[in-house]
Amino acid sequence: MIDVDRARVMAYRLAAQGLTERSEARPADLPVLDLGVQDYTPDSARVAFAARTGADLDDDRLISVWAARGAPHRHRRADLTALTGRLWPVDDDDAGARIRSGQVPEASHLGVRAFTVTAEAFREVLTGPLPRGEVSTEVSRRVPAELTYDCKPCGARHIASNVWQHAGLAGGVEVLSRGRDAMLGPIPQGPPMPSANRGFGWLVQTYLRFLGPATPGEVARYLGTTTTVVKREWPSDLVEVRVEGRRAWLPTASAKLLESAPEPRGARWLPAMDPLLQARDRDLLVPGRERQREVWRILGNPGALLVDGEVAGVWRARMSGQRRVDLTVTTFAPLSAARRRLAEEEAAHVARGRGVPGAAVAFE
Repeated sequence: MIDVDRARVMAYRLAAQGLTERSEARPADLPVLDLGVQDYTPDSARVAFAARTGADLDDDRLISVWAARGAPHRHRRADLTALTGRLWPVDDDDAGARIRSGQVPEASHLGVRAFTVTAEAFREVLTGPLPRGEVSTEVSRRVPAELTYDCKPCGARHIASNVWQHAGLAGGVEVLSRGRDAMLGPIPQGPPMPSANRGFGWLVQTYLRFLGPATPGEVARYLGTTTTVVKREWPSDLVEVRVEGRRAWLPTASAKLLESAPEPRGARWLPAMDPLLQARDRDLLVPGRERQREVWRILGNPGALLVDGEVAGVWRARMSGQRRVDLTVTTFAPLSAARRRLAEEEAAHVARGRGVPGAAVAFE
């Protein structure tokens, strides 16, 4: 058993995610792409890449798909077939847990069938790029009524978003754009329709590799399933870790990095829902409930400013024409002049992620 404190865990996670030293690898070559990088807001994935690499951020080896929890993520095109098998439900209990919703209370009873019929409907409907609303209408007509609900604003019956987004990857769906003019399209040479789960344990291992040490319950919350399902698929090649007295687990192969990861120095601007912020042990990541409420909001999460390995505050961005992004930072405690300079210098990478020449920083 390994016994560590919170600071050692933070050092490990930053090193595992490529946030200790900026590399020159292109985005698809970053190890964190095994976990995926969530497309939360326009350019948020690019800002996450810029925090980790100084290389060109455009990489046609990446694609945006609905992946973990049905959320849009950037993944490597080359990984899609394996990822589709890994994200397919293990059984009816797993499927039901992932799509459980008050909007469609009967949907979870369909289990794996809900995924199957929705994925098949996608493959029938999506033969080329189409507006998201049009796809929703056509898919809704092809699935059981239990998966749909009455939408009062438009006077129609729609498939619940959590159902179709969970089934989207198996249905061969690429997320082409988001927002008001959201478009979906078929994945070129997309993955075949899975018949069973293949590799759920790999998903568990990957979470633990980047966001461990962690517990089965934390992994379950990340994947949107139950602790029972995760425990059934719990890998054997793990080492138990005590994090300030709390039991957690880490892949055996990662134990050396946990003990040797360098103490973090410097600043990083992390976008909302950056891979580091996906950890479900929020008390460890950001001690203090008031601070946690600032980082993880019900709607409209801000970015997080990382200074010397700690989340030091939150930030929001506003474009100023085509030449500059204005960054407003609310710090949790006053920063020294030296740390402010570090953050101001690092802001150039946010500008790089947003595709503009410069950034201006205002501290609150």
